[in-house]
Amino acid sequence: MNSTVSSNPARSSTMSSSTMSSRAVSSSGADGRPAPGLHETLAAAVRPGAVRTRAIDRLGMAHDASHFARTPQAVVTAASAGDVARLFTAASASGVPLTFRAGGTSLSGQAVTDGILVDARRHFRDIEILDDGARVRVGPGATVRAVNARLAARGRMLGPDPASEVACTLGGVVANNSSGMACGTAANSYALLDSLEIALPSGTTLDTGRPGADDELRAREPGLWAGLARIRDRLRGDTTLRAAVERQFSLKNTMGYGLNSFLDHDRPADILARLIVGSEGTLAFIASITMRTVPVLAHTRTGLLIFDSLAAANRALPELVDSDPATIELLDATSLRVGQADTDADPRLRALTVDGHAGLLVEYRGHTAAEADERAGAAAGLLGRLPLQGPRELSADPVAKAGLWKLRKGLYAKVAEARPSGTAALLEDIAVPVPDLLPTCEGLIELFGRHGYDDAVIFGHAKDGNVHFMLTERLGDAGGDTSGRDRFGRFTDDMVDMVLARGGTLKAEHGTGRMMSPFVRRQYGDELYEVMGEIKRLCDPQGLLSPGVILDDDPAAHLSDLKSAPPVESEVDRCVECGFCEPVCPSRDLTTTPRQRIVLRRELEKARAAGDRALVAELEADYAYDGVDTCAVDGMCGTACPVLINTGDLVRRLRAERPQPVAAKGWAFAARHWGATTKVAGTALSLARVVPGAAAVTAAARRVADPEQVPQWSADLPRGGGPREPAGLVTTDADLILFSSCTGVMFGSEGADGGAGAASAFVRLCHRAGIRAGAPAGLASLCCGTPWKSKGLRDGAAAMAGRVLPALWAATDRGRLPVVTDASSCTEGLRATVSGGPAEYRSLRILDAVDYAAEHLLPRLTVHEQLGRIVLHPTCSATQLGLVEPLWALAGSVAAEVVVPDSWGCCGFAGDRGLLHPELTAAATAPQAWELAAVDADAHVSCNRTCELGMSRATGRNYEHVLETLERATRG
Repeated sequence: MNSTVSSNPARSSTMSSSTMSSRAVSSSGADGRPAPGLHETLAAAVRPGAVRTRAIDRLGMAHDASHFARTPQAVVTAASAGDVARLFTAASASGVPLTFRAGGTSLSGQAVTDGILVDARRHFRDIEILDDGARVRVGPGATVRAVNARLAARGRMLGPDPASEVACTLGGVVANNSSGMACGTAANSYALLDSLEIALPSGTTLDTGRPGADDELRAREPGLWAGLARIRDRLRGDTTLRAAVERQFSLKNTMGYGLNSFLDHDRPADILARLIVGSEGTLAFIASITMRTVPVLAHTRTGLLIFDSLAAANRALPELVDSDPATIELLDATSLRVGQADTDADPRLRALTVDGHAGLLVEYRGHTAAEADERAGAAAGLLGRLPLQGPRELSADPVAKAGLWKLRKGLYAKVAEARPSGTAALLEDIAVPVPDLLPTCEGLIELFGRHGYDDAVIFGHAKDGNVHFMLTERLGDAGGDTSGRDRFGRFTDDMVDMVLARGGTLKAEHGTGRMMSPFVRRQYGDELYEVMGEIKRLCDPQGLLSPGVILDDDPAAHLSDLKSAPPVESEVDRCVECGFCEPVCPSRDLTTTPRQRIVLRRELEKARAAGDRALVAELEADYAYDGVDTCAVDGMCGTACPVLINTGDLVRRLRAERPQPVAAKGWAFAARHWGATTKVAGTALSLARVVPGAAAVTAAARRVADPEQVPQWSADLPRGGGPREPAGLVTTDADLILFSSCTGVMFGSEGADGGAGAASAFVRLCHRAGIRAGAPAGLASLCCGTPWKSKGLRDGAAAMAGRVLPALWAATDRGRLPVVTDASSCTEGLRATVSGGPAEYRSLRILDAVDYAAEHLLPRLTVHEQLGRIVLHPTCSATQLGLVEPLWALAGSVAAEVVVPDSWGCCGFAGDRGLLHPELTAAATAPQAWELAAVDADAHVSCNRTCELGMSRATGRNYEHVLETLERATRG
């Protein structure tokens, strides 16, 4: 292949002409620093703000979910296909290769580079439903979960169902031809693709779904059109090659390029579209995807079938496959033992003494409960004959189903979390003909023992002969120790031999990437490998796109650029860098994500160990804002993390370790005079609305004082609120103790009736329901402690807890009465205060007013005013507290329709973050604001005052507590 000047001339001189080496295009070297003039060249191609070359930006994007790490010279945020086309020109002129990154969940190294990394996620999230859901047009940056959320109302979903659907993007799914647990090869990206909008490295853009697309390709890219036609005719005309292609793609197969496209399609434009499926960003940029969808089969019957051996499980597979289940998931003995450790595991599984056992998780699905019962009933006779070691029934119980899938999906998390510090979790996947599955699994187990991987697990999609195996290894060569890397290399060589001897494929779902690129030739043979080289040359003659991905003649390429994970701190060391946390992070479009915050902690530690003081100083300076100040510490990352890391805990600790003596004294004073502090804050907000120049005054104060302590006032903030103790509280014989939020004192409500606030609304509702609400003595001076905890001011938080807990203990008659709070963040904060306090107070029951109202008040109330549509914003704390269902119940009681934006997420206001860093809230709420602009509603509600402020600011609509809306609707 023709290539530009290499950074390794000795190597490029021996490189095969039929492929692209990972070093075939020049780069700046291992440190990833930008080539001279590169920033200016890229900025001229797009726009200056879209190009980032700071070390913190490049190192933060140097890692994806794979075990490879490469530091890009620049990170560019593309906003359109036109941007990408201009970047192709810039990359060609500079001789620096280009790689696309969307979700970054790829496990084989497709999304890392030492060239130009193009972020294709931030501006490519459009979702357009077509044909009433039968098709969908999607930008490559939209996650699978987001697309399915939009399709759900029409009873449709995407065919590919990867386990990483919360974070992986449809662009990545198509680029890797990802599948999943149920779709097999009948409903994967290749099978269901309708058309693509692409940009070729030449700058040509093409919509393959447009009438005349093939003629357009022939006119604009005659060499490419003719080359694809030539390969088509060659593969079809050579019976040996045709048979080889058919055999390779009779399995789930993501090794190399999809040569089956030449057999399945006639027009070069259609062939090109299918070649790009699974091409991993090496042939073109995918600007838009139109895909056919499949129906949602919502009714399921699920069971875990336990066999006494792997052999017995495999013997049962043919009949089980014939019974047409949606899924058959294999779990080896190690997998079952790992699952037993879960406290939620089925008692029958926990009671099993696992020796050589194996399990098959089977699920039958139907459009209706009757259809699901019929499918499961048809399999009942088979299940009765199988030599099972446990239950034979298939359950319709959603709780039981969730527990079984938690076992299957939780394997990655359990093994990854238990790995030794400094090691990487390696998840690989293969496929073999189903009759060869048993000897293949037995061979893997033998290889694990031979190479010392005693804790490796095997699981996967048995119906397709596709299994995953996971092991842990210390890959980095810090201090010159390469023993882990060498062992992994020896294991890989043996594994490749075994799988290919069984007629299998080395990659079934995760893509070739850098991991298996040296083995593509071995799997396909020289002739088909040369065809793949020709495809690469036709589409990307300069080798600009991801050199070394899919095709690489270096036999050791899979052992180069491996991650090292130096021990740093407990929160960081558990991270496997999967990126599941990123879609739920409010700062993801502003500064850094949880994964990047952790990656950068590792990079800081590596820089310290290397004695690179300049890099340490640069990273620490930038991390203060990018990593610490703009973290909302909302904990949403922990809800998506497979190893349950709440990066907010890390950030709170870093804030606590940061010297802030003035702030500590100020907040300590506030803690001692909290009632006066909140009242003064509320009064100041009221005055600011009538005193000219308030915004300018606070802006000036932020310039001379600590901007982390001085809030920025803006005209969209409300006036101050009322007292903590609303009218109607009782002093004796209370049924509950109301711990109203101090945010209601500082930020008044803007409700339709003048807005007395959530606390007042709750007390009025209690009165109508015949329930008496009291309050603790000295309520005005008490706080849940969240303001101090979020800032890392531990002494202030401890001092406040020392006052709050005794006061609640006394008010609740030593825990007899429940404590009810009217703000979800305060509920979460107060529960943390109780759980972290002295044992004598642990029996205090902290309830949220939403939960209490849904269970105890709503049944006793009558709704007199029914609204048409209500927009609901569940807060991050409500999500973590399990309040979403009661929130829906309250909103649904007063409105015919409840709308939660598909793009819902944390608003980023995060207590005072929205006052200190309004740019965080703006970035976090932008997708919701755009979606809600077209939604007319009678009310907008939430359950936390500061979150209501954030959403009001973002949308220009007044958000209030759902209890305020409920209170108005139930007035007699």
